[in-house]
Amino acid sequence: MRRPAGPPAEPAPVPDAVLFDRDGTLVVDVPYNADPAEVRLMPGARESVRLLREHGVPTGVVSNQSGVGRGLLTPADVLRVNRRADALLGGLDVWVFCPHAPSEGCLCRKPAPGLVLRAARRLGVAPERCAVVGDIGADVSAARAAGAYGVLVPTARTLAEEVAAAPHTAPDLLTAVRGLLAGVRERVPARPGRPEGEGR
Repeated sequence: MRRPAGPPAEPAPVPDAVLFDRDGTLVVDVPYNADPAEVRLMPGARESVRLLREHGVPTGVVSNQSGVGRGLLTPADVLRVNRRADALLGGLDVWVFCPHAPSEGCLCRKPAPGLVLRAARRLGVAPERCAVVGDIGADVSAARAAGAYGVLVPTARTLAEEVAAAPHTAPDLLTAVRGLLAGVRERVPARPGRPEGEGR
C-alpha cells in the first residue's frame, strides 16, 4: 500500500547574493582575452543581471584568470575587460578574480573557495547565503567548498561528467536565475556537456 504523499517542501529562500563565473557564463569565452572590444555577452546575461537587480539581490563575478600567472595577460588587461563586461551587463556589485596559474596552488583559484569567500565578504553576505552560477565543475566545486549553493549552466565546453556530477543544473542562464528567485532547489534538465576535455 502506498503511503500518502506528504506536504510539499517549502521553497528555499532567495539567496542574499548571486555570484557568476565570467567566461562562458556571462560573456563568451575568448581564451586569455585582453581586448575589451572582444567582449560579447552570453544569451540572457544582461536580462539575468537586470532581473536580480530588480529583486534587490546583489550580484558579483568570481573568475579564474590564469593568463596573468602564465604571462599572457596583465592585471590591467583583466580589469579593462571586466569594465567593458560590467558596462554591457548594466553593472554588477563586485568583481574579483584569481590571477594565479594552476601550478601556484593558491587558495583563490576555483575550485578552491577563496574567490567566493572574498566576494561574499565584500558584499557583506554570509557565503552560505550566496549562489554561484557557472559553466564548469570548478564553479560548482568552489561554491560547495565555500558553503554556497552552486548551479551549473552547461555549454559546449562543459564536460559530460561535470554535468552528471552537478547537484543543480539549468539549461540556460536566465532559467538558472529565475529558479533562484523562485526558490527552486531541484535539478533541472540541462543540455549535455562535451564528452571530454579540460577546464580553464
